[in-house]
Amino acid sequence: MRKNVLFLLGSLAGASLALLATGPQGEQLIAKAKAAAGVDTYSQLSLFGEVFERVRADYVEKPSETALIEGAINGMVTSLDPHSRFMNDKAWHEMQETTSGEFGGLGIEVTMEDGLVKVVAPIDDTPAAKAGLLSGDLITQIDGEAVQGLSLEQAVNKMKGAVNTKTRLKIIRKGKDAPFDVAITREIIRVKPVRYHTEGGDIGYIRITSFNEQTTDGLHKAIADIGKEIPTEKLAGYVVDLRNNPGGLLDQAVTVASTFLSRGEIVSTRGRNPEETQRFTARGGDLTKGKPLIVLVNGGSASASEIVAGALHDHKRATLVGTRSFGKGSVQTIIPLGTGNGALALTTARYYTPSGRSIQAQGIAPDIEILQEVPDELKGRADIRGEASMRGHLSADGAEQTGSQSYVPPEEKDDKALNAAYNLLRGVTLNADVRPSPKAAVPN
Repeated sequence: MRKNVLFLLGSLAGASLALLATGPQGEQLIAKAKAAAGVDTYSQLSLFGEVFERVRADYVEKPSETALIEGAINGMVTSLDPHSRFMNDKAWHEMQETTSGEFGGLGIEVTMEDGLVKVVAPIDDTPAAKAGLLSGDLITQIDGEAVQGLSLEQAVNKMKGAVNTKTRLKIIRKGKDAPFDVAITREIIRVKPVRYHTEGGDIGYIRITSFNEQTTDGLHKAIADIGKEIPTEKLAGYVVDLRNNPGGLLDQAVTVASTFLSRGEIVSTRGRNPEETQRFTARGGDLTKGKPLIVLVNGGSASASEIVAGALHDHKRATLVGTRSFGKGSVQTIIPLGTGNGALALTTARYYTPSGRSIQAQGIAPDIEILQEVPDELKGRADIRGEASMRGHLSADGAEQTGSQSYVPPEEKDDKALNAAYNLLRGVTLNADVRPSPKAAVPN
C-alpha cells in the first residue's frame, strides 16, 4: 500500500497550504496521462516543443533552459486554481522545514493576490508581528524589487535569509493614503502552535495558531496543565481559539479534533473518482471528559481550522462563536518528482464535514455571530475576502460566501467574542448586540 501523509494549508499558498504527500509516482502519472491524452493533446505538446526550441535558439539573450521549463510548468499549474503549484527542489525543502514548526524568515503567512503578495496573518511573537504587519497588507516590493512578475515561491525566498539580516518591504494598507516601508530583521522562526492559560479559576483558554507537527502534543500538554490548575468540579469548560489560524497538517487537524471527541467521523476527502474517497475518524478519546467547549473562528480561520471547527460543530460537541471562516475546502496532493526535481502540489480533492457539507468557497458560519469593535484606523480593512474571492477558485456546492471580519483586539478585555465565550460557559446571558442562531447551545 502506498504511504500517504496528508497536510492541509489554509488560505496561504507559500508558507502554509493544504496538502497530501505521496511517494514518487512519475511513471504512473505518465502512463495515466498517455492513456487519457488524444491526438490533439500531443499536437499541442509538439507546439510547446517548437516554441521552446525557438526561444532557446533565437531569444535576444541566452535563456536558462531550467528557468524556461520551470516557468512553463508554473504557468500550467497555476492556471488550475489558487492552491496548485510547482515547487523546485529548494522550495520543496523549505516547505518541509515550515511544517516541522521551525524555519528561518520573518514570520508571515502569505498568499498571492492580483500579482502581489498578500499577508494572510503574521505569526505570533515573530519579527513580522513585532513590526506591525497586519492581515490584508499587500507587499509590493522586497528590498526595492517589485513583486509583480515574481511567483509566490520567488517572493517568499526573497524574504528569507540569514538570521540577523534585514529586509525592507513596501506595504499597501487599506485606509492608508500611500504605500510605506517596513524594515524587518530576520530571525529563526520557531512556531509555538499552542498557547494557553486559565481564566478566572474556572475556564481553560487554548489558542491554536497553526497545525504543524507539534500541535497535538502542545494541545495535550495544555489540557493536562489546565487540569492541574483547575479541579474538575470547578472547571466550567474550555475556549479553543482558532481565529486567524490558516491551517497546516491534516493529520494534526484530525488528532486535534479527536482530542475532544470519543468517536465519529472528523472529515472526508472526495476526489474526481468515487473510489478515491477517504474518511478520517476520531481516535484516542475525549481528553476533556465531555466538558463544555466553545470554539472561536473568524475570516482568517482556514483549511485545517475549518476541519476541526466543522467536526466539533457537526457532532454537537462545541458551540462556534465569531464570524464566518475563510472557506478553503480543497486538498492538495504533494507529489515528489524525483531527486533534485522538487515536487508538485496538485489540488486533487475537496474535503467535507461529518454531515457531508463542503466548506469550499462557503466557510463555516458560527452558531453565534459577534462582530468586534474595529479601531477607526483599521476600519475598511478588518475583513478578509475569503476563498470565494480568489481568482480561479473551485466553485462551491451551493451559494458562495465572500468576506468575513478577521480583526481580533490585542487586549482580552476588548475582545467581544472571547468575553461572550466566557459568559456562555458561565451561564451568563449574552448582550443584545450578538446574533445567536436559534439552534445555538453550549453542549454539556
